Amino acid sequence: MNRQTQREIRTITVLGAGTMGRGIAHVAAGGGYETCLFDISGDALEQARSAIFGNFERGVELGKVDPTVAQRAGELLDFQQDLSSAVSQADLIIEAVPESMELKVEIFQSAVQSAPEHVLLASNTSALSITEMAGALDRPERFAGMHFFNPVHIMRLVELVQGLETDKATLLALREVAETMGKEVVEVKESPGFVTSRINALIGNEAFRMLQEGVATASDIDKALKLGLNHPMGPFEMVDLVGLDVRLSVLQRLSQSLGELYRPNNLFLQYVRAGRLGKKVGRGVYAYDDSGKRID
Repeated sequence: MNRQTQREIRTITVLGAGTMGRGIAHVAAGGGYETCLFDISGDALEQARSAIFGNFERGVELGKVDPTVAQRAGELLDFQQDLSSAVSQADLIIEAVPESMELKVEIFQSAVQSAPEHVLLASNTSALSITEMAGALDRPERFAGMHFFNPVHIMRLVELVQGLETDKATLLALREVAETMGKEVVEVKESPGFVTSRINALIGNEAFRMLQEGVATASDIDKALKLGLNHPMGPFEMVDLVGLDVRLSVLQRLSQSLGELYRPNNLFLQYVRAGRLGKKVGRGVYAYDDSGKRID
């Protein structure tokens, strides 16, 4: 085993203060880790701060979060716009920037220049190649995927993705981190879409095909999967939450590697071209008010 990968993880830096990044920072601090959330945007950091503390407050009010845990998490959180400062003490860096291989590699390459030599690296990608990202760095044995799910503070699963050269000690350390965050872990060898993205993309694409063919309304398709198959969310509710643009990007990558079965449905493409990207813009398959509440 690599000696560095056995180091106890105490400090976690999360790169990117969007929906996933702020959620990962939430559960990291809630798990007792010193947590730094980095973003170049001060506005994004302020929005993340508000969302994280708001979620902790609601958890306490509902009796789901111990007040002492929430208070301690607040003390453990730091917010940084300077990348060098954000990663200088990190034992683990978790990247949560948009789904672009170029962007992810670029931020990792910048981060490791100021990070400790022993640092472990993880990407929250839902479909991109862990091996390709790791190959752009000089420490592929200490690189893996940690695929969290939205909303991170509620969803229990983490897909732990092993790249070609990820060593066992890294996987063991990241499993311990995820479990300390309160998550259940499944280990996945790298493959297109891992497990969940591959199946979810297929279900969502087929749901759009049925909608285009007039098999049923969007609401009834969602209801059928929730009540008949016990899915917690329908495929259209899910794609509106994730973002139609994000799901389209996943489908396009999967179709390149897995074939025609994953070719994006024409109606799906029309929605994206029309700017109907989901909850984040107020309109996807369904419409939403400014608070994110569905209005149709």
